[in-house]
This record gives sequence, C-alpha cells and structure tokens, in this order.
Amino acid sequence: MEDKLRALQTEALEKIESVQNLKELNDIRVAYLGKKGPVTEILKGMGKLSAEERPKMGALANEVRGSIKEKIESKQEKLEREAVQKKLESETIDVTLPGRPVRKGSHHPLTKMVEEIEDLFIGMGYTIAEGPEVEKDYYNFEALNLPKGHPARDMQDSFYITEDILLRTHTSPVQARTMEGKNGKGPIKIICPGKVYRRDTDDATHSHQFTQIEGLVVDENIRMSDLKGTLQVFAKKMFGEDREIRLRPSFFPFTEPSVEMDISCKMCGGKGCNVCKKTGWIEILGAGMVHPNVLEMAGYDSKKYTGFAFGMGPERIAMLKYGIDDIRHFYTNDVRFLTQFGIQE
Repeated sequence: MEDKLRALQTEALEKIESVQNLKELNDIRVAYLGKKGPVTEILKGMGKLSAEERPKMGALANEVRGSIKEKIESKQEKLEREAVQKKLESETIDVTLPGRPVRKGSHHPLTKMVEEIEDLFIGMGYTIAEGPEVEKDYYNFEALNLPKGHPARDMQDSFYITEDILLRTHTSPVQARTMEGKNGKGPIKIICPGKVYRRDTDDATHSHQFTQIEGLVVDENIRMSDLKGTLQVFAKKMFGEDREIRLRPSFFPFTEPSVEMDISCKMCGGKGCNVCKKTGWIEILGAGMVHPNVLEMAGYDSKKYTGFAFGMGPERIAMLKYGIDDIRHFYTNDVRFLTQFGIQE
C-alpha cells in the first residue's frame, strides 16, 4: 500500500506540473482527490489493515493527499496569474494613437431661431406663455372677434376634430386665454411661441404645420407708437442696425387698426432687386392694436385698457436671415442642410 501511495503521488505531481490551463488542472483534482479517486479508495481500505499499520498508512495517505492538494493550489495560482497577464497584454491601449472623433450635434436651425427671438423679447421684459395645440373653436376664433360664419375664417383653412375642437391655426388663442385669466386686469406683456396647423398645400413657402411667435401687450395708455418702437427694436436686433421698417395698412379681425411690417431689403439696401421684387422692402409680420371687441370678450374695459399684438413666422425670419429658399428644408431632416448650422454628420 505504501508503494501504491508513493506511485500515485509521483504520477499526480508530474501531471500537475505539465498542465497548461485551469480546466486540465481541475480534471486532475477530480481524478485524484475526488470521491471516486484512487487516494479516496485507498483511505476506504484502511479498515483491512492491522492496528499497527493503520496509523502509519493513515499518516502517509494524508501526506500524499496534502502534497497533491498543495501542488494543485500552487499551480492554480500560477495559471491564474498567467491568464491575467495575457489578458492585460492583449488589451493594452496605445495612448499615443489619435483619439476617435466624437460627433457633435447642435440645435435645429428653427429651434435656434425661436430661442433667439425669445431671448430678444425676454430682454425687453416679456414673459413666455403657452397653450394647447388642440384648441377650442371659441378661443381660436370667437374670442378673437371671429364668430361662426365670419368670412375671415376662410383665410385659415383648419383641421377640425369635432365641430368645436380643432388644431389651432395660430398661437393667438394663448393670448385670449391669458387675457381671460387676468380677469380684466393689466398689465400683460407676453410672447406665445408654438406649432400651428393649417390645411395648406406644402410648397417652397407653405407648410401644413409650422411655427408662430405672437406677442401681446395690454395696459393703460398703450399706443401705436409703442408697437412701432417695439417692432423697430426687433428688426434691428434680428437683421442688423441698418435695417429700416415701414408699416402698411392691412386687415386682421382681432386688431384695429392693423398693419403689415416690412423691412428694407438686405440684398439691395432698399434699391430694389429680385429678392424684394424690385420694391426695396420685404414683408416680415402682421400687427396692430388689439380690437376693442377682443378686449371686451376677455373681460377688459376697452375705454380704460388698450393693447397691441403682433405675429411672425420663425421659418420666414430664418429663411430671410440665412438665405434659405425652401421652407421644407426645416422638416426633411436632410443632413446636408443641417450641417450648415453646426450639426456634424
């Protein structure tokens, strides 16, 4: 039995020394030290030995078992170190290599334009007001001096959901809601940016969905000169200090008097060119003094309070400022177009 134990020890140690990976090492562990291994089988046969041989063989068996176990643990530690080293070598990073470029994005040009206009008016003391895009007919039309059957409703062909619910055709309902919420008391000084919807055929200058920014000021002693001064500041800040404005008589049901605002053409300096159709002026927005009927419907005393309102399309402003020739560019997500405004491919 002693010779058999010594032979097992020598055989196991040689095999352990020659293994190349942890799986082979584990197989040797099971083969020699497992429940069905030769060392375990020898220990089970200890009962057949005499009382004098049993302690000697037991000590020897434990010695053999211990030496095999110790060798396995030592080899395992060595193989694990080698595996870690190989992994480190295979995953080495060359810090001298150039880094991979990180793609950067920026705001959409239309978003940038809206924010630029918002910042301009916030600097003039305005606050931003918002309202629902799915609107009641009352706030979209009736509260703005456009009762049912009014011919001016045809100017804004609408997306109706029910007889009294529609997708708003302008952001003016926000003004009506704001005035109503003030319970007939001023002052009000707001701008209302947001999406609006009209049943237009999409082409280079029209879209069924677009953005609008409208402004409203209501207080005592608000005059037309206040409106003109506000629009003049806007035009010079947005298009350059050398821009001039002119106000032309127009008609809007919710303002009286109503005006269209033009700015002097940047391309020709007011001399006349193809861009301004030889007039020297380019139309920018509509505006006017708030109609007394609109004030009265919102609960204001039109003899005490007056106000002005204006509305503009950020798409049109951006097209003029950046020389964009088609409104559809804003909505088609063409990367070639977007890269011109700081958005990288």
